[in-house]
Amino acid sequence: MHAPNLTLWGVGTSRTVRPHWALAELGLKYETYAIGPRTGETKTAEYTRLNPRQKVPLLQDGDFAIGESAAIVAYLSRTYSTPDKSLIPEEKQQYAKWLEWCFFIVTELDSTSLYVMRRHSADALGPIYGVAPEVVAKAGEYFREQLRHVEVALDDGRTFLMGDQFTSADILLTTCLEWAIAYGVGICDNAHPYLERIKTRPGYVRGNAANVPPAPGEPVRRPA
Repeated sequence: MHAPNLTLWGVGTSRTVRPHWALAELGLKYETYAIGPRTGETKTAEYTRLNPRQKVPLLQDGDFAIGESAAIVAYLSRTYSTPDKSLIPEEKQQYAKWLEWCFFIVTELDSTSLYVMRRHSADALGPIYGVAPEVVAKAGEYFREQLRHVEVALDDGRTFLMGDQFTSADILLTTCLEWAIAYGVGICDNAHPYLERIKTRPGYVRGNAANVPPAPGEPVRRPA
């Protein structure tokens, strides 16, 4: 495999940490542009040419660019996994179950639950999109209902969502679980030991360190 030419745009959120973490798990070198959302940095002409959606994260792999955190992680998993470092199942039906978990997490746990809470909370994005306490409460209830599927899966003694193999589905789930804890939603009991196992991974530590926003006066561009 040729040496990849990777650049990742975006730091500072539960979504930007996902590709940083995946890159760390795969042992890939990359350059970072440590820009954040809603800072004006995503609305520059340079960045808009790369990503007309004006969102982070964004991954450049040579002359190829892809946005959306789950899509970036899936791309990295499919493109750069090796027998020694793999974030994706190879067997066809296991691959399908991996897809099912990824889609479930980003739709039911993230976008229709946690992000709704963030979007309408007074201490988050509510001043922009409208403060709606009842909506926030209902979204929290829905998250806890959907989390039962994770609880059942972890109850059978598996180490990770796909059994003994750590995959990028675990990256997506972990960010949602940490997000829920930060929002005071609460998580199922057996998710706590799961999180503790995940947090011991060197890739988790390196990915979170790479996701830290720059200090005032620090360059935005971080070399590989």
